Amino acid sequence: MDWYPIVKALHVVSVIAWMAGLLYLPRLFVYHAAAVPGSETSETFKVMERRLYRAIMNPAMIATWIFGLLMLYMVPDWFEDGWMHAKLFLVLVMTATHHLMGRWRKGFATDENEKSARYYRIVNEIPTLIMVVVVFLVITKPF
Repeated sequence: MDWYPIVKALHVVSVIAWMAGLLYLPRLFVYHAAAVPGSETSETFKVMERRLYRAIMNPAMIATWIFGLLMLYMVPDWFEDGWMHAKLFLVLVMTATHHLMGRWRKGFATDENEKSARYYRIVNEIPTLIMVVVVFLVITKPF
């Protein structure tokens, strides 16, 4: 049986789940930053952010890496291509962004957020930009 299509499908599903979290969590931060610390609204956001990060984003990120590296193992020639190096670099940036969001989530959890809603609106664009570039790299394989 050819396992590559199955691994590829699982990779794509994992990426979709991870991206959903990376796009939604900063949006929650936008609204949470406007909430009064300790209020019922703030406490609700804390629960939503924790569940999104731990139950969806972390497993999706791990699965994305596992299935992505497994595909690279199955097609080792890709590692010689420049587009793959660029993609892997951007996935590392995306992973760092993920962990940075985790740190911000912890700040909100302890009512120690110091950033504005506007800041999180801007940060919300980073995963989108990275995603667009990665998709173009994977589809076009320009170098």
